[in-house]
Amino acid sequence: MTFQGYLRKDGKAGARNYVAVIPSVVCSNEVVEAIVQNTVMTQGIIHHQGCCQTPPDLERITDCLVKIGENPNVGASLIVSLGCEGVDTDRLEAALRATGKPVERINIQELGGTSAAIQAGIDAAQRLVLAISGQQRAAVDLSNFTMGIKCGASDTTSGVASNPVIGYVADKVVEAGGTVIFGETTEFIGAEHILQRRAKDERVASEIARIVTEMEDRAKAVGVDMRKGQPTPGNIAGGLSTIEEKSLGAIVKSGTKTIEGVIGYTEAPRGKGLWIKDSPGREIELLSGMAVGGADLILFSTGRGAPQGFPVVPVIKICGNPLTYARMDKDMDVNAGLIVTGEKSIEEVGEEVLAMLLRVASGETTKGESIKYTKSMDFYCLGPVI
Repeated sequence: MTFQGYLRKDGKAGARNYVAVIPSVVCSNEVVEAIVQNTVMTQGIIHHQGCCQTPPDLERITDCLVKIGENPNVGASLIVSLGCEGVDTDRLEAALRATGKPVERINIQELGGTSAAIQAGIDAAQRLVLAISGQQRAAVDLSNFTMGIKCGASDTTSGVASNPVIGYVADKVVEAGGTVIFGETTEFIGAEHILQRRAKDERVASEIARIVTEMEDRAKAVGVDMRKGQPTPGNIAGGLSTIEEKSLGAIVKSGTKTIEGVIGYTEAPRGKGLWIKDSPGREIELLSGMAVGGADLILFSTGRGAPQGFPVVPVIKICGNPLTYARMDKDMDVNAGLIVTGEKSIEEVGEEVLAMLLRVASGETTKGESIKYTKSMDFYCLGPVI
């Protein structure tokens, strides 16, 4: 199987060709938004981190911003620095230049403030757009493809329809030699032993147990027992009674293949196949983690209807609930609710999603992209704001 992607110097291939306008710190967000509003082919990486955090978190944010710029869907990067942030902007710029992609950087304080920075940023973004706008798509084997997977706003149909469809596609991508990133550690709880059976070896199995324990311990540190504090109110209203029931439905989207390893939030898979990323369940941090991991595209399962996308990675929404799909058909890309009504099988909808994946990877827009519902993102930090 092949798709039409943008070939990068590091051998990866992108489904999109954006100029990423990257604020080094939350204080630069408004300047970034103004730049993006006035230039085509640009996407702002609007986050709320970058200063007054512990040193490990500042290093973590620097790593995340580097990996966003390295994502194969990014053809060039514009760094928008305030000038006094905690993020290491020199390391960020050096790492992005090492990719061979065009990079520019502006400093709001040095330029004299907001209006001057906006104008300088628009000019820089225009140069970067012109530098990459002539790049053409080429046939790329699916073995060079990385897919992220996610479920959110789940109900009982997620575990029996839309999640199994994603699992079907995940298996197909792995069989084709590609890479799949599976996250949401909070949604392994109570079902982690099932994932451990699929681990490549005992070390990987122990890593799965470790990240679940650490996620639970973080909750317990503030007096919350995850096994009693989940599911969410929305999940309960959708018919999910316990965290174990939620987890059993959630892990189905990983398919059936061997789990090659466990990676941290700022890491990318170290090889092909199926990988677990230690990450939370909330959409904005999880989608960012998939982009940081190098995902070309994300499959997102929902039952109650989660509409958000991501700035530089297309998100295909697969809805397991036929009633939700009927209400939100302008947001949902695929109606997996037809499985619930008995009109289609998991395999039939799975093949439909696989075909759409190849089309979207080749340039077709998702419904979310078409209405610009692509801005929701942030990064997962472990320490306090100080």
